[in-house]
Amino acid sequence: MNARDEFIKIYTEIIFRDGSKELLEWLQTTDFFTAPASTRYHCACENGLVMHSVSVFNTLMEKHFDEETDNIESIAICALLHDLCKAQFYKVSTRNVKNEQTGQWEKVPYYAIEDSFPFGHGEKSVFLIERFMRLKIDEAMAIRWHMGEFGDKNSNTISQAYDRYPLAVKLHLADLESTYLREKGTSAVNK
Repeated sequence: MNARDEFIKIYTEIIFRDGSKELLEWLQTTDFFTAPASTRYHCACENGLVMHSVSVFNTLMEKHFDEETDNIESIAICALLHDLCKAQFYKVSTRNVKNEQTGQWEKVPYYAIEDSFPFGHGEKSVFLIERFMRLKIDEAMAIRWHMGEFGDKNSNTISQAYDRYPLAVKLHLADLESTYLREKGTSAVNK
């Protein structure tokens, strides 16, 4: 099963909130299922964003899901949609790179950022999700702060969010592990 099929299977089997069907329909009109997850760091390849989203879900379930305290629908929403802000965010461009073997300059593809709605990272994902489906407060906090100190540098606010909303800590940890440990070597462009 490819990452797109796995994403849709998890999404449709776990997420039943009002508006979730419309959100999935909208996702399919964007490049969410073909876009990279980054320009060069992790999953910088076609389908990388959906691969990363599924990886974060799997990591969150394996490492941090507690049947007694966690809501599976909240876990799926946060993991699968935390980087929704990256839909319609990248474009394939080319640049000249010197071929070390031939000495000739060659055009090579790379992913460039073209953000038509510069609203931030986590907050943009929250905003886009909320256009279709209401988030619970802990879900919104988790998605907003999933980047930790890599995003907004207001550590006092992040600390308060992490202290009050364990789901935010769990999503951040799953995102870090997926990005830096599980997804190494998944970049096909920009090497």
